Amino acid sequence: MAISLAKNVVDLPELRDLIAVFRDRNHGGEILAEMVRDHTGGDAAVMAIPAGGVPVAKVMAERLNLSLYLAVVSKITLPWNTEAGYGAVAFDGTVRLNDNLVARFGLTKKQIQEGIAKTSQKVAKRVKSLGSAGAWSDFSGQEAILVDDGLASGFTMLVAIEALKKTGIGSLKVAVPTGYERSIRRIASEIETLYCANIRGGFSFAVADAYLKWSDLGEDEVATLLADFQRDCMKD
Repeated sequence: MAISLAKNVVDLPELRDLIAVFRDRNHGGEILAEMVRDHTGGDAAVMAIPAGGVPVAKVMAERLNLSLYLAVVSKITLPWNTEAGYGAVAFDGTVRLNDNLVARFGLTKKQIQEGIAKTSQKVAKRVKSLGSAGAWSDFSGQEAILVDDGLASGFTMLVAIEALKKTGIGSLKVAVPTGYERSIRRIASEIETLYCANIRGGFSFAVADAYLKWSDLGEDEVATLLADFQRDCMKD
């Protein structure tokens, strides 16, 4: 089935429905930087969703000579499976639940409250340890490019978008190296422009399939990437 995109979605048609198209996350960032280069202002803020979005966003910020910040969001995971999520919590306390999954898994009100509390603590800790975007009110009216390493369900990205809109941010765009067609359509309806180099359809989707080299990133690795970016900015 042919991929049908909204007018505010920018992709690379030659990469549609392909796998193993990026060497690593850095390569994904390089391609995205070229895709947005002529469509973004010189004072735009690149905002990375940690952990996987940080190396992608770092390369973009470096190549476009833009500032880099964090938009910390974390999924609320199931009590019996820490890989599967049924909601997410953002840096400002925004919470969104996937009602369909909540009903499907038969989660109790107590389990949900405990999940939100645990995830909120995780987000607060990560904001503090990684030094998130600081005073979010400073971004009122500013252009922002929200970056992750891919869009699978897109739920975490939706929560990040909701939180950023509350800050009064101006133009909000999303940039991801790879994304699931259904999620692309959903996210695009919430923002100004969505950039995705590799869009795939089908019955299943895994972000990792777009990369030749893929691994989970720890907080120490993220902190090192951010420190490297700050150090390079100081040199400039």
